[in-house]
Amino acid sequence: MARKDKAGKLTPAQKAKAAADAKQVIARNKKARHDYFIDEVFEAGLVLTGTEVKSLRAGRASLAEAWIDIDRNGEAWVVGMNIPVYVSGSWTNHKPTAKRKLLLHKDELRELGLKVKNKGTTIVPLELYFIRGRAKLEIGLARGKQLWDKRETLRRQQDKREADRAMSEARRRMRY
Repeated sequence: MARKDKAGKLTPAQKAKAAADAKQVIARNKKARHDYFIDEVFEAGLVLTGTEVKSLRAGRASLAEAWIDIDRNGEAWVVGMNIPVYVSGSWTNHKPTAKRKLLLHKDELRELGLKVKNKGTTIVPLELYFIRGRAKLEIGLARGKQLWDKRETLRRQQDKREADRAMSEARRRMRY
């Protein structure tokens, strides 16, 4: 629990720490939530080089065509994630779509490996972000949706949006 000063406000140092601890989203894979049912979500660290981190801090990355692969050694890799080359980089620049190792606990890797062997189950990246200065990738254990599932999800979202709109309109009328 953060200590507050006599006026009940956070000190500048506490505000700075809260800002540093906040999640700074770099990229989201919106298509993944549309195309898949997400059963479980995990947070994984990434092994990155210096120019990759600098490019991410500039807010440049894409998860659109990325997927997670678990090799024979039980290590997880993100494949197809695009981190564009760092503009101010030189010969030390990285390859934009190189395979990057994910850092997970052994039991999480074992669980993911067993569940991926089931037919129709895969691991997809959902979100790339910085938290406390470290790059993290949120990955999800996913099952594919059929076309009718996608239509049903869109219909449900549209119905919710219409209901929210009607409720806000009713609240607005009650005020006057």
